[in-house]
Amino acid sequence: MLSPHKIIHGSTRPIISWESIDTVLVDMDGTLLDLAFDNFFWHEIVPSCYAKKHGVSEGHARTELLGRYKALEGCLAWYCIDHWSKDLGLDIRALKREHRHLIRFLPGTIDFLTSVRKWDKRLLLVTNAHPDTLAIKIDQTRLDQHVNALVSSHEFRSPKETQEFWERFHADERFDPLCTILIDDSVPVLQAASEFGVGSVVGIRRPDSRHPPRPIHHFPAVDGVCELTGG
Repeated sequence: MLSPHKIIHGSTRPIISWESIDTVLVDMDGTLLDLAFDNFFWHEIVPSCYAKKHGVSEGHARTELLGRYKALEGCLAWYCIDHWSKDLGLDIRALKREHRHLIRFLPGTIDFLTSVRKWDKRLLLVTNAHPDTLAIKIDQTRLDQHVNALVSSHEFRSPKETQEFWERFHADERFDPLCTILIDDSVPVLQAASEFGVGSVVGIRRPDSRHPPRPIHHFPAVDGVCELTGG
């Protein structure tokens, strides 16, 4: 395991010193939890249920829903199960609870969280997930036992992709941006945090274990959090 004093982001990346970091902000879906669940849920389960309810083919339903998802990408409604339950005429909460057994950790998640806590850093899980989605995933994984606090962007009425979120979150949490690191699989979120002044940001290249790593440019990145502690 690496010492808490540095993380290496690859041979062409600078070393980030942990000595100057007090607060660790870590995303949930695609960073700690396998995005395979969410992708399967929204691309397979929801279209199948929508097709049955509305009497259309699954192919037609999938094409229609992907268009609806795309139109709201990056907006708070995109993450809101209240919105999708009403818009699609489906009980999204019930469907998530029904399939919660498919929720999985990404490799090395617990070891990473344990190491960060041992290094005496304040560790916050910061997610765009709706509070009810967060509750289902916490109930399934017990992630709350490994972090100091759980934060949903819905509390601040803006997603992490926006400066409004970071301003409101910072006013509530009062962390020192220059002594903070964010780990997230979303490039727009990394960009927003960086623009706000978060001192260190790290991207996750392989949020879905079923797919190979995708490139992340302009930010330090690793395939998974397991690399951040040498796990």
